[in-house]
Amino acid sequence: MELIDDKELACKEGLALTIGFFDGVHHGHLFLAEQLAQVAKREGLKSAVLTFWPHPRIILNEDYQPRLLNTYHEKLSLLQKLPVDYCVQMPFTTDISNLSAHDFMEKILRDRLGVKHLLIGYDHRFGKNREEGFDDYCAYGKELGITVSRAEPYEENDFTISSSFIRNLLGVGDIELANKYLGYEYNIVGTVIHGKQNGRKLGFPTANIEPEIYNKCIPCYGVYAVKVEVKGEIYKAMACIGTRPTFGGGEVSIEVNIFDFNEDIYDEKIKVTFLHKLRAQNKFSSEEALRAAITEDREKALQILANE
Repeated sequence: MELIDDKELACKEGLALTIGFFDGVHHGHLFLAEQLAQVAKREGLKSAVLTFWPHPRIILNEDYQPRLLNTYHEKLSLLQKLPVDYCVQMPFTTDISNLSAHDFMEKILRDRLGVKHLLIGYDHRFGKNREEGFDDYCAYGKELGITVSRAEPYEENDFTISSSFIRNLLGVGDIELANKYLGYEYNIVGTVIHGKQNGRKLGFPTANIEPEIYNKCIPCYGVYAVKVEVKGEIYKAMACIGTRPTFGGGEVSIEVNIFDFNEDIYDEKIKVTFLHKLRAQNKFSSEEALRAAITEDREKALQILANE
């Protein structure tokens, strides 16, 4: 796949294209890309996905703004693995948001990109306020010379696999299932910042992580078996996400205890990869009780990570 700006594409064959934010670039997106590739091959077209940044709901200042599974660069890296010829990157702006579906299809898809076939995701809507739907896109397509069809959703075990579904899995701590449907192990990249040193007092020093983007999707409160990449090296570790209730509570933190590691890594960027939830966040009656629980967490994590 070739990553290109929306103003750089000049495709003589014409495009079969699909549109989406593609957060997570998961199995559902792969299934959509495979359908797109089949359409393009059948009709003698090049295939392309059109994606935006930032998330449209941010620009529109909507009440619901989803936590993101990927940063911008993570998403582009994952998109490059799809069986598609081009990934067209377009900044999402207020001007774009004010285009009706008809005008978007005419001015952007037909005139700028040369789209001949538009494959719509099973639940996707576009255009100002997302007012129009699939039947409208088909009618506009007939007028504009663009064939419009609807993709099939990707379903497994009676679940429709979507970015929202995977966020919900992370929200309940089902890391294994989230990783299965993502097709890779979920991770958070962030910078090591100074914390309250509570872990060090307990004999389990932690690296406190500030995620690379403010709206990163964080798994639910609890303790996790994780892998950590530091300066290109991979280490076994456990991570705690929560509000430190045993120490009086406070803001949400991501704290990582890296096993057999004692380097100073303040201000370093590290990657924390989630493999399994060990337990929920608990408020313990004493620091001694918390220390005993963390010792048990470490043993469980080592068992899980033994084959990693």
